[in-house]
Amino acid sequence: MSINRGSRVNNPNMLKQIQQMQARMARMQEELGGMTVTGTAGGGAVTVVADGHQQVHSVVIQAEVLEEGPELLGDLVLAAVNSALDQSRDLATRQMGQLTAGLNLPPGLL
Repeated sequence: MSINRGSRVNNPNMLKQIQQMQARMARMQEELGGMTVTGTAGGGAVTVVADGHQQVHSVVIQAEVLEEGPELLGDLVLAAVNSALDQSRDLATRQMGQLTAGLNLPPGLL
């Protein structure tokens, strides 16, 4: 008779798969830090570069945008940052999907 004690994993194959996934996840997190995405707004008037950890690395503002006033500039910077961060999250989601593909893990494990 087998007794399930909380979250203990009794299947050695599943435990091995989880350990493999943890190692892959650590590598993926490191790789994400080196990947960059670019968000733009105003037809390229504002460009923001972020990495896979959702950290912004640079903001470039074209000189002509400065003449449009602070409200428009703020809106463009906000839009470009949100675009870059959305792309960064999408990148991380795609990477995670590749990580867990083929592991046959039970639903809800992650």
